[in-house]
Amino acid sequence: MVSITAGSMKPPALKARRRRGGGALAVWNAVRRSGKALLGAALLLVFLVAAVFPQLFTSVAHPAERAYDLSLPPGPGHPLGTTAFGQDIWAELVWGTRETLIVAVATGLAATVLSVLIGVAAAYLGGVADEALSLLTDVFLVIPAFPLIIVIAAYANGGNLAVIIAVLVVTGWSYGARQLRAQALSLRRRDFLESARVRGENWIYIVVFEMLPTMISLIAANFLGTALYAVLTAAGLQFVGLGSPNSVSWGTMLHWAQSAEALQTGQAWWIIAPGLCIALLGAAFALLNYAFDEISNPALRRVRRPRKAS
Repeated sequence: MVSITAGSMKPPALKARRRRGGGALAVWNAVRRSGKALLGAALLLVFLVAAVFPQLFTSVAHPAERAYDLSLPPGPGHPLGTTAFGQDIWAELVWGTRETLIVAVATGLAATVLSVLIGVAAAYLGGVADEALSLLTDVFLVIPAFPLIIVIAAYANGGNLAVIIAVLVVTGWSYGARQLRAQALSLRRRDFLESARVRGENWIYIVVFEMLPTMISLIAANFLGTALYAVLTAAGLQFVGLGSPNSVSWGTMLHWAQSAEALQTGQAWWIIAPGLCIALLGAAFALLNYAFDEISNPALRRVRRPRKAS
């Protein structure tokens, strides 16, 4: 007769969850193994530090204040020169990181939550609810996003950062919801979900603790994609004059530089610096996305060839 100790007995649900778990560890391993993801994480870390602690990079406390001589070239006191309005370009660039990241993170989080709620609910509930939610998703997918953004922002008098974030969320959640619905449909009849139903678990527990942990990589990829979309679109809105004229962000820097004809007057850094930062932040989100794509899509993972025996 074989004796089995109580410590060696594990509930089937716990074993299954451990096999599916380790989402954070899987993400870290994917980032650690990918040079592109590490580069993206390093770039994002620099921007985060600049957004939270701008005083580490500049001694100017009020970048919008017109306190300097006009149109100074780059020099010891002003690394990128000054604007045609007497503002330090480097200080504006550093302080503008905060608003740009706020738009990216707030839009990414809100749109991802909305995508998860609608996409997963449509797949799990099925029937009429699935058809209604899928129809809503399809409507937002086919609507031209940028013209709609311009119309809504202009109607709301632009300016307010909350308005820009709300507009970006409304126009940015549908693609992620479609992806999450497809993934949830493939999971709906898996054995571990059926076993949870047999155990009598309610649907909230099944969705939150059984289904969503298996979709962490796809949810993270959707967040990064939406954040990238928010950075580029918000900069475009602010560039065409739909942002707050008193705010300090990379998009408003481009707007005022274009209005003052910076390139024609020899103030190239007024345009190049914020444009380069927007490109680098977008590259950081895109490079990080590679790691999450590798987790969710095994076909993208690097295949290690066995070494030949000498």
